[in-house]
Order: sequence, then C-alpha cells, then structure tokens
Amino acid sequence: MSILDREAAPAHTDEAAIVSLREAFAVQKRAFLAAPYPSYEERMAHLGALAGMMMANRDRIAKALADDFGAHPAPASDLIEVLGVAGRAQYAMSQLQTWMADEERHTDPALFGTARATVRQQPKGVIGNIVPWNFPFDLSVGPLVEMLAAGNRVIIKPSDYTPACAELLREMIANAFELERVTVAVGGLELARAFPTLRWDHLLYTGSPLIGRDVMLAAAQNLVPVTLELGGKCPAIVLEDAVDAETVSNVLGTKMIKNGQMCISVDYVLVPKAKLKDFVALSRDHMKAAVADYSRGADCTGIISERHLDRLLRMLQQARDAGYEVVDLEEGGTVDRATRRMPLSLILNPGDETDVMREEIFGPLLPVIAYDSVDEAIARVNEGERPLGLYVFGHDEAAAEGVLRKTTSGGAGVNVCAVQGALPSLGFGGSGTSGMGRHHGIEGFREFSNPRGVVVRGTGDLIPAFAPPYATAAAIADSAFAAAAPPQET
Repeated sequence: MSILDREAAPAHTDEAAIVSLREAFAVQKRAFLAAPYPSYEERMAHLGALAGMMMANRDRIAKALADDFGAHPAPASDLIEVLGVAGRAQYAMSQLQTWMADEERHTDPALFGTARATVRQQPKGVIGNIVPWNFPFDLSVGPLVEMLAAGNRVIIKPSDYTPACAELLREMIANAFELERVTVAVGGLELARAFPTLRWDHLLYTGSPLIGRDVMLAAAQNLVPVTLELGGKCPAIVLEDAVDAETVSNVLGTKMIKNGQMCISVDYVLVPKAKLKDFVALSRDHMKAAVADYSRGADCTGIISERHLDRLLRMLQQARDAGYEVVDLEEGGTVDRATRRMPLSLILNPGDETDVMREEIFGPLLPVIAYDSVDEAIARVNEGERPLGLYVFGHDEAAAEGVLRKTTSGGAGVNVCAVQGALPSLGFGGSGTSGMGRHHGIEGFREFSNPRGVVVRGTGDLIPAFAPPYATAAAIADSAFAAAAPPQET
C-alpha cells in the first residue's frame, strides 16, 4: 500500500518472536496432519466464535485504533472494522454448506461407464496472513473468515506501525481460538522478513507492490502459493453528465475514509476540461456544508506516523513549488501534529513528474486532471499500471460500460467508490501490479482451498484399454478415426 511499508516502525527485538512463530507453525502443521478436514459443524463454530469475538471487543478496538492513529472516528471503527468483519462471518456461515458441497463434473459413459467425477474443496493447511497498518482488524480477521470457512489453520502477522491493535488482536485471538487453529505473531522488521520464508500452504500479503515482490520471491523458494493484495493509483473518471454534487460527495467522502489511507481510495480524478471549475466549486460547497471543520473534528483519522505525515506534506509542497494550483477545501484547516490530522486538498492538473502522480498517495491529497475526451482519459489510465480499483461516474449506462470495457482493474464501481471492497459476497483483489488472487465470498473460500479432483470408479467402463496390452485400445481408436473420416468420393 504505502511506499513506506519497507521502512520499519520503531525497532523490536524479534529473536523470541521468530522462535515463537516457528513453534506455532510447527504446532499447526502437526494439528493439520492429525485432523486435515474439519467438519461443517466445526467450521460453523469457528466462524461463530470469530463474529462473537469482534462484537464483544467493539470499544477496545475503537480505543486501540485511536491510540495507533492519533485520532480515529469511532463510528468508522464500528462500521468497517467490527460490523463489517462480523457481517462477513455471518455471510460465510449462510453460504458454507453450498461452498463445501462437491461439484459434479462430466464423464463420458462410453469410456468411463458409471464413474463419478467431482471437485472437492480441500483445506490447504496452514496459512500465513501479513497484515498492513491501515485496517488492522478488517484485513486480519476479515480474510480469516474465508480461511476458517475453508478449514485451514492460520497465523496472522500484524503491522508494527499499529502496536496497540496488534496486542489487542493477539489477546482477542488467544481468547477465542486454540493456538493450533489461529494465533498472532507480533514483532518488527526481522519477524516480517522471516514470516514469508516459512513453508506455508498459502500466504496472503496486503501492502505495497514493492514489498509484494519481496514476499513473493521469499515464498517462491518453497513454492508457496500467494495472494497479493497490493495498491496502485485508483482513478475516478467523471463523465460529462456527472459533474454534480452527488458525484463530488461520493468521491470526496471516499477520500476522507481513513483520511485517504485506503488502498481502494480515489487516488486521482479525471474531469472534463470544461467542467473542471465546476468540480472545484462543488468540492468547496460539499466540504463547507458537510464537514466544515473536517481536520479539526472527530471525523478525521490521523496519519499513521510522523514519517508518513511528513511525506504527504513534502508531496503537497512539491506541487506548490512547481506552480500547480492547490485548492485547500477546508477554511482554517491546519495540520495538527499532536494527532497527525491533516486537511483535504485538491491539486489541479499536476504534471506526471510530481510525486502525487508517480506514487500512491495514501493521504488527503487529491489530484484533479482535466481531459478533452473520454478516450484521452481512458488512454491515461491504461498507460499506467493496472489499478486495484477504478471508478466511473456517468448517467449514461452505455457510456459508463464503455469505460469499463476499455480498461482493466482489480475491481470497479459505477457511480460509487470502494464498495467493491466492502461486499462479503464479492471477490476482492487486484490485477497486474495491484495484486493477484481474491478473498471475500466464494472466491476467497476457493482461494484458500485445494480444488481436489476425485474420480470414483463405477461399472461398465473401458478404463483397462488405457494400459497394455493395447488390443482393446487399438479397436477403440480405429473405430473413432473411422467415424471421424470424411466420406469417400464415389
């Protein structure tokens, strides 16, 4: 997610944490071999425990988030980090019987008689989950839903940028699950480096493309399959007929979730050149009416660290120094160093050489780029890396669909932003440098399962023909080729 993921938070002594990780890994490996296929009832119990754990710790989760971010809106904590995860577990419980059912596959009765072929979704085993700092519970316990639904055992590695959340998560998981089912490994950079080197049965990493490459390289040494949920510059393309108050409210509202610290936030907006001033005016109106004291109020999340805050301020100053117009949307808005809260600003038509256009922003800075034609806007998006999310605003369904068909992204939204990452039924993931694989819903269940093809032999088959002696095989082949031959001319 953030390019600063490579930089460690305050140093930890990780030797003991690495030893504990390896011990827990060995315990879970042995437990999986002893009981590799949890029953439907066991899985339902695990999911129920997970949902109950989240609901029971609502207030403690809100406090931990506020401690780590400096400021964090409690309603956002409730809605995203608690209710969102609990709801995801409840959805999985409602679908689990269907997800676990064998899937029938066709067999040719002429060759295989009454044989039955099925795909059985088998637990993969022990899964690792490397969690980023921006959603410490949603991105740790959220994917745990599908991992447990699929019957796996899991070790979670929280970010060292969120120590209060990490310690709370460790306590919550220890109270809700046996170590042999789920546990949490807390530590710093050395633990993070050791984590992907274990021989996991699957590994999930959420973070930056830069570190994603390192994780994938480490996992490849043991041929460990990976799911990478990475970042990128997610665009919003606003069509001519949609430069209105509702669009602006949606775009800016999404940008203010976690104060821009979200991998599927809007990273830049493409607006028709003739409507650029309208977009800016509507943005001012929205902020004044909805959140006039945004950076000074309870709805603003603090930037995760001083280092990240300084980076954002440098990006903003670089754009100013280069002569690009900066629109401060909050009258009297200032940076509060104590809570690391920062106001939202638009940057109009910044050049491609600026950091706000070269890097994923991950904060309350929003470049707004004017375009002359929709094809120009599409070309601009396609010239860059494939984003994790792409958003189109337009009242003409065919025009919006045309944008979707001409672009590629991990997920997308029409007249809405980021909701594709919130639905428990919709697989979530990236494409290209924004990631690979999916979690959420049945796609997540299958991601963390081994689709085992199983054939049960019946009667009346010609299976012996595949092995020597090949007299029967020759007769079958001769008959098949004769039937396929074109008719002879007379």
